[in-house]
Amino acid sequence: MELFTKRLILTEVTWGDVDIIHRLHSLEEVEEYNTIGIPRHTGDTLEVLLASIEDQQMSVRNHYGWTVRTHEDGEFVGEAGMHLSGDSFRSSDIYYSLLPAHWKKGYATEIVKRMIVFGFSELKLHRIQAGVATENVRSIRVLEKAGMVCEGLRRKILPIRGEWKDNYHYAIVEDDPFEK
Repeated sequence: MELFTKRLILTEVTWGDVDIIHRLHSLEEVEEYNTIGIPRHTGDTLEVLLASIEDQQMSVRNHYGWTVRTHEDGEFVGEAGMHLSGDSFRSSDIYYSLLPAHWKKGYATEIVKRMIVFGFSELKLHRIQAGVATENVRSIRVLEKAGMVCEGLRRKILPIRGEWKDNYHYAIVEDDPFEK
């Protein structure tokens, strides 16, 4: 399954994407606020991607994971995904990571907006949410530009580089005003 934005193509992750996603997550600046940390080897990356890849065969999905490339030349930009609640809550957590060369181009906002549209229109979700380290100003801006609202602060919940960090909780619900 592919999702399209004005400038990007989101294609479901395959086994062939493991190396490029591993390289993405091996960059310190990409992983600065990631609780998993930098993967030691491709096996670590494969373990994280396993659920998204295997879930593609299921009739009821709990995970969606995409590689993100440009329409123009197919250049790898990053990855994004959704973890569905799989229950009556009809909700999903979203995530995204981009190569630093593609930061400050509006790509992350474009990706998040597309996942929101997909979640509400095709998956019939009620709520889409994301957690973000309070220090991650760029990602906070992305979520707000995509129409998500900060619902609160969770104190010292993120284990990042040996320290406990605070986390903002952002969400959008199906009847919130949303600009596609």
